[in-house]
Amino acid sequence: MTAPRITLLTKPGCHLCDEARGVLDGVLAESEFAAASLGYREENILTDAALRDAYAEEIPVVLIDDRVHTIWRVEPERLRAALRRAIPGARLA
Repeated sequence: MTAPRITLLTKPGCHLCDEARGVLDGVLAESEFAAASLGYREENILTDAALRDAYAEEIPVVLIDDRVHTIWRVEPERLRAALRRAIPGARLA
């Protein structure tokens, strides 16, 4: 099993996107996730018609392995739990 693919769907001028980015950066910098070399890619939904149509009213969206993890507000504890489940050998506490 490989490390999870994390995607942050955003659009320009979105303050909740800025908050989500901060939560992702903070959680992924924590030692247990930094050791797994986790990162995320960011996609602007305005550059992809399918993403814009699907998520225009739900931004930001965090996808883990192409599945919706959360919309609007990213809760650090919920993100940590999802990543622990997705990372092979991660601590499950």
